[in-house]
Amino acid sequence: MRVRLGLLMAYLAIPIDLIPDFIPVIGYADDAIIVAAVLRSVVRRAGIDAVRRHWPGTEDGFAALCRLTGIGPTGGDGSAGR
Repeated sequence: MRVRLGLLMAYLAIPIDLIPDFIPVIGYADDAIIVAAVLRSVVRRAGIDAVRRHWPGTEDGFAALCRLTGIGPTGGDGSAGR
C-alpha cells in the first residue's frame, strides 16, 4: 500500500502527465482518475475498519471517501445503506 501511495505522490510531483494540464478539463482529469483509482485500491486493501480508525477528517469527508471507493461506511462490500 505504501508503495502505491509513494508512486502516486511521485506521479503527482513530476511535471510530466499522460495528458498535459494546459488542455482544458481533460488535462487535470487524468490526475483525478489516477488519484481515485489508487485511493480505491488502498482503501479496499486496508479495509474500511482500518480507514475508519485512522480517519482524521470529518464525517462528510469519510462518507465521500466511502462513495469514491465503493465501500459502505459500515464496512464490507459497499452494500450498506443501499
